[in-house]
Amino acid sequence: MRFLVDTHVWLWAFGEPERLRPSAFDLISAAANSVVFSVVSALEIAIKVSRGKLRLPEPPDDYVLSRLQALGMSALPIYLPHGLRVAHLPLHHNDPFDRLLIAQCQTEGLPLMTADARLAAYDVEIIWAGRGRAPRTRR
Repeated sequence: MRFLVDTHVWLWAFGEPERLRPSAFDLISAAANSVVFSVVSALEIAIKVSRGKLRLPEPPDDYVLSRLQALGMSALPIYLPHGLRVAHLPLHHNDPFDRLLIAQCQTEGLPLMTADARLAAYDVEIIWAGRGRAPRTRR
């Protein structure tokens, strides 16, 4: 299975795995799956660290790169169609990082693993990662 992982889910997988439902952690950990990490998430992590809103045990470039390599995760660049797709998204959510992740999922045909129920309002397949009840999705 190939899927895009939301920033908070990726961070939880390494720093707070207890926040993930066990099935989500298993999907991330399974060697047979292709977990895609967006450059959008790298940007979000870097900005939050620089603003003091996120603390990591090492600088973000070391932290992100070492974990991507450890699990053999691929990084998805931001391509022009991803950026342009954002203009076609309904305004269910104002977070620019999340909107770009949704656009990438739609453009690339990828499900999104998230624990953010607001993202289920978009036309994208959701793999629910949260401990709580999964939201109703549009698909």
